[in-house]
Amino acid sequence: MNEELERYTREHGTPEPDLLAALYRETRARTVYPRMASGWAQGSFLRMTCRLLSARRVLEIGTFTGYAAIAMASGLADDGVLHTIDRDDEVADLAREYIERAGLSRRVVFHAGDALRVIPALREVFDLVFIDGDKREYPEYYRLAREKTRPGGLIIADDVLWDGKVLRPPALPDPRTAGILAFNDMVQQDPGVENILLPLRHGLMMIRVKENEPEFAP
Repeated sequence: MNEELERYTREHGTPEPDLLAALYRETRARTVYPRMASGWAQGSFLRMTCRLLSARRVLEIGTFTGYAAIAMASGLADDGVLHTIDRDDEVADLAREYIERAGLSRRVVFHAGDALRVIPALREVFDLVFIDGDKREYPEYYRLAREKTRPGGLIIADDVLWDGKVLRPPALPDPRTAGILAFNDMVQQDPGVENILLPLRHGLMMIRVKENEPEFAP
C-alpha cells in the first residue's frame, strides 16, 4: 500500500486512542524491534473481532509491549479475561504499566515463560487465540490453540506473509521462515477449519474452528 492510500485508510477508520499512540511511541523509543508492536490497523481489527464474538476468554501468545493485549482486552465482554504469554521479562513492565493506565488490569492475566509449557496448563476454552510469538514455533502453537479453541471460535496468526519471504524463501536455512511456511500449510490442510489470509500489515491468518456444519457445495 502506498503512503497516500495508507493515510486515506487511517483517516477513514476509528482514530487510534491516545494511550495506544503513546505506547507505540514509547515502544519505538525503548525497544530494538518496535515493528513487533501491532499498530492501530491491526489493533482496531482485533478489538472489533473481540466485540463481534462477544469474547469472554482470549489467549494471546506473545505480549511484547502490550499493544494488542490492550486493544483486545478493551473489546471483551464485561466479565471477559485475556491471558497473555511472553518469555521476555524485559518488556513486561512496560506492558503492565500501560495495561494499568488503560484501566484493564482486572481483565488481563500475565504468564511469564515458554508458551509451549504454559498453554497446556491453562484450564480454559477460548473464544479467540491470537498467535504472535516465536515464528519457529507457529506449528506447535497452532496444535495447542486448536485444542483450546471452542467450536465456532477463532484463531488469528500474525506475520504470515513474513515480508514476502513466503514467496521467496531465503537461500540460507531460516527457521523462522520455515516455521511460517509450515504453519500456513498446516492450516490450509486442516479439514476442521475454514480460513482466510488477510493482507493486513504483515499478513493475518484468520481461522474459524468448524461446528460440524456441512461443507459448502456450489
